[in-house]
Amino acid sequence: MLRPLGKRVIIKRLEAEEKTASGIVLPSQAKEKPQMAEVIAVSNEVEDIKVGDKVVFKKYVGTDIKVEGDEVTICEIADILAIVE
Repeated sequence: MLRPLGKRVIIKRLEAEEKTASGIVLPSQAKEKPQMAEVIAVSNEVEDIKVGDKVVFKKYVGTDIKVEGDEVTICEIADILAIVE
């Protein structure tokens, strides 16, 4: 697994909604990338967030990479807006 450096975290985006509020099914191309994710790794310099936290982050953020078949995002701690409790 990866360990981020500096003030960074690695997040895995939660799945996008399949339907709109009115019940219309969205094709995969029309889905927006979700802005909620689960934290899967944290650097030693980050104190406020821990692995397993669900977070909300800025819309256009980080670097997307594939690790062991999963797509994850490495982002700065400043790009995390809130922890979902």
